[in-house]
Amino acid sequence: MAAPTNSDTVSPRPVDATAVADLRAALLGEVVAPGDDGYEQHRRVWNGSIDRRPVLIARCAGVDDVRIALRFAQEHQLPIAVRSGGHSFPGLSTCDDGLLVDLRPMSGIRIDPDARVAGVQAGVLLGELDAATQEHGLAVPAGIVSHTGLAGLTLGGGTGWLQRRYGLTVDSLSSADVVTAEGELVRASEDENPELFWGLRGGGGNFGVVTDFRFRLHSLGPQVMAGATFWPMDQAESVLRFHRAWLADCPDELMTIVVQRLAPPLPVVPAELVGRPVIAVAACYAGDVDDGERVLRPMREHGSPVLDVFGPKPFVAHQRFFDPSFRHGCWYYVRSCDVAELGDDVIDIVAEHGRRISSPLSSIALWQMGGAVARVGADETAFNGRDAGFTFNINGNTATADGFDAQRQWARDYWSALAPFHTSVYVNFLMEEGDARVRQAYGEAKYERLRALKRRYDPGNVFRLNQNIRPD
Repeated sequence: MAAPTNSDTVSPRPVDATAVADLRAALLGEVVAPGDDGYEQHRRVWNGSIDRRPVLIARCAGVDDVRIALRFAQEHQLPIAVRSGGHSFPGLSTCDDGLLVDLRPMSGIRIDPDARVAGVQAGVLLGELDAATQEHGLAVPAGIVSHTGLAGLTLGGGTGWLQRRYGLTVDSLSSADVVTAEGELVRASEDENPELFWGLRGGGGNFGVVTDFRFRLHSLGPQVMAGATFWPMDQAESVLRFHRAWLADCPDELMTIVVQRLAPPLPVVPAELVGRPVIAVAACYAGDVDDGERVLRPMREHGSPVLDVFGPKPFVAHQRFFDPSFRHGCWYYVRSCDVAELGDDVIDIVAEHGRRISSPLSSIALWQMGGAVARVGADETAFNGRDAGFTFNINGNTATADGFDAQRQWARDYWSALAPFHTSVYVNFLMEEGDARVRQAYGEAKYERLRALKRRYDPGNVFRLNQNIRPD
């Protein structure tokens, strides 16, 4: 059976003006309806290809608002979407004809530098958290695009520049507060509701609305050695083979992402290079800057690079490195898979399909895995695929609808060519691909364990506009 999508048929009860007025009066935050000032702004999400229209948007100011909104939606049989940063590729953080629970106004951050603990509300964006933690030379390992919402990223697992040294985002999570479908506020940690805590660390938004997270903090920077080196795409095979050998003995402080794309029109890119197909190795060394320079030097000097933008920089600046490539409002489509290794057959596929990129916004990102991610036991969290060697993120993107179908097909063809080498898949990189792919993201044993948890906390599948784990 396919996973439910925003196109599923629902039969909401009509919401009359009196009910809406009552909801406005009950919420400390704002209720936005079609026709209101701000409705068009607040219904929009990061992916411009998603054009959905909620019946109401509840911009929640706190836990009580979340409870009231959930009760209202269920009383009126409205499907519920939950949004933090709105960065879901398939647009799961909004809905048609339902209630959007918007957590963005809940953006409080509490830092205890002595205890190395951060308390973070669910509306916080990665860039906001990085700015607050880096004031103290500390960090939560989380993401690579600064305007991503922390909540959705965390609940799927949380990959990023610091993962090889400090693990996934969920590996630093110490507890979370969750509002269930019945409106109960539950704390989940290793000591309280440990099975729910297990499921939240990779199981997405299937069990309730997480309103507050607490994280362990780690030493970092504030300066890191980071950036990228670019080569012409016709050197792709050579770059990838050298990259594979170079990584064989790399320290956990090093995290790399290989990128294929057309060179972007950025100030650091020479005019004669803009629009040419390139392959780049982007990296962040989460340790001593001098050590990072030494470790990165062989890769930077390989072959005949056409551009090098490595150097010491604030970590918060490097967290914005990919922001121009993932602007709000562009049209995004992704296909993803994990592979065990970069064998010659995989490298040949990467080189061939990379040369077919035709949109200035399309790209592939080949994430290096391993390190601290792989040292956490496979069954310690719901996140799957800790033994993956690399994660492919194949992005068929355009600025508008023009050309989008062709880029989407390019991404599908690239992904299909890699099919013999697929192992697992990261749930945050799924589109709306159906139940079989959700099962693949977790593996059968974890999926069944998550189903049992779903039956306990959300037997009616109230939280279904997600990468859904059906209770039945």
